[in-house]
Amino acid sequence: MLKSRTLHPQQALCRKNLRYASSALNNRKQILRSSVMTAAAPVQALPYRVGHGFDLHRLAEGYKLIIGGIEIPHTKGCEAHSDGDVLLHTITDAILGALCLPDIGQLFPDTDPKWKGARSDIFLSEAVRLMEERGYILGNIDCTIIAQKPKLSPHKENIRNSLCTLLKADASVVNVKAKTHEKVDSIGEERSIACHAVAMLVRKDLVTTNN
Repeated sequence: MLKSRTLHPQQALCRKNLRYASSALNNRKQILRSSVMTAAAPVQALPYRVGHGFDLHRLAEGYKLIIGGIEIPHTKGCEAHSDGDVLLHTITDAILGALCLPDIGQLFPDTDPKWKGARSDIFLSEAVRLMEERGYILGNIDCTIIAQKPKLSPHKENIRNSLCTLLKADASVVNVKAKTHEKVDSIGEERSIACHAVAMLVRKDLVTTNN
């Protein structure tokens, strides 16, 4: 009859660590497998989907101020890895959110040198492509830009026209509002700029056109 071998304490500890490492690795594999399956799963074809987007950028000298694809004359611009277009980043996230997809930071990480100085319309175009691929069009979008300066009212129409082109949407479904922050916190102190957007997506097969 074989006698059980008594392990040295160090050997026992090594075996315990190996079992722990193996268990942790298997758990990680299950998480990754689940994430891939979730990402690959088709988006449920609901009649309507709603998404919210928010973004905030620090303002600094030496940068251009780009909002909605339009360069706005100002002494400061947004510090960012890309061109810092706070409005397009917000709208991109609103559309991705409506589709229950990863956000702009996951799809276009600022750690990737490929996106250094990139135009933000690239990000929005990809969100629009994903929207159309899943059978949706833009029902309407409502955007609010929050900045103490510069005054954005004179630029709102140009910004909206630019958005209509990028979103492939009629002006009747694209709304752009601009507000100050009453000189409160970093936005009110002209150290940052922020934006909110709410987007409604509508299934293409539910939309009728008037001839």
